[in-house]
Amino acid sequence: MRRAVPVLLLTVAGLVPLWRFEPRADTVTAAVEQPAAGQPVPRTAETVEGPLVRTRHGDVQVAVVFEGDRITGVRVVRQPDSAPTRRALPVLVEEALVAQSADVDAVSGATTTSEAYVESLQAALDARG
Repeated sequence: MRRAVPVLLLTVAGLVPLWRFEPRADTVTAAVEQPAAGQPVPRTAETVEGPLVRTRHGDVQVAVVFEGDRITGVRVVRQPDSAPTRRALPVLVEEALVAQSADVDAVSGATTTSEAYVESLQAALDARG
């Protein structure tokens, strides 16, 4: 009986992460609004991939979608598989779309991923010119 309680507690402790597991989304893509009727149709979108940035938590790589000179989307090609990263990436994508640059703030709890995201994003912007 003395061993049954620790074994039961350890079993439950081992199952909790399995219950909380959420499958990883392969990409995060920002939505792009379609032009209203009567508005000119934008030029064909161009996508530029940033480099793969390696971190201790995992690799980060983004692809930037341009229509003309505007950033209309940021797609995360590679990302670490962690809850803070899953929460941070949509925020970083939205900030990049609003700022129209890589000048975005790091997300608390995902600082390393945020820095890698900015590095890959800035390299993609630089590559396009």
